[in-house]
Amino acid sequence: MIENLEYNTKREFLIIPEYGRHVQKMINYATSIKDKDERNKVSKAIISVMGNMQPHLRDVSDFQHKLWDQLFIMSDFKLDVDSPYEKPSKELLEERPAPLSYPQNYPKYRYYGNNIKTMIDVAITWEDGEMKDALMYTIANHMKKCFLNWNKDTVNDIVIFNQLFELSEGKIDLRNSKEELQDSSLLLRDRRKYSGKKTYKKNNKSRKRY
Repeated sequence: MIENLEYNTKREFLIIPEYGRHVQKMINYATSIKDKDERNKVSKAIISVMGNMQPHLRDVSDFQHKLWDQLFIMSDFKLDVDSPYEKPSKELLEERPAPLSYPQNYPKYRYYGNNIKTMIDVAITWEDGEMKDALMYTIANHMKKCFLNWNKDTVNDIVIFNQLFELSEGKIDLRNSKEELQDSSLLLRDRRKYSGKKTYKKNNKSRKRY
């Protein structure tokens, strides 16, 4: 009996392990059947078994379509039967997705995030006037707040103006501005206000001891 024992490492690789080895063997058997009518009959029976193994997905749309796709995948696309749905393509399944572009445009100042760059691009397109000036100083104040969240407790406005000048490629220049940004203590106070920490008052009332 010991000589007839099988280990999973020596058995056939399971393409979709959630269905187990018996379903895989049934699919292999269906693939080996020469008569197509018999293959269709056996394949429908296998689909019924696969559906019973996942009753919680019966209410999901295209549940049967998913089962037929998994049937072909587990047969390594060798099963030739009449499916009510289009047979999936092995090449499409094995196709690698296109690499995603890195979203960070300015990794030098990551603490500002990508939204700052979007705001700067919008501000550049506006016509000169009070609205544009207000937007530029709003961006600068937000940059200062982000700087304080991730760096030091204080920062000079000229540092923010220089980095804004750099991020805007020289199109927004507040370096010679006489207007000051919000005070660092106010920004830090707002940060502590929304930090999520709760403070509890101590109850100094005497308690009875029993």
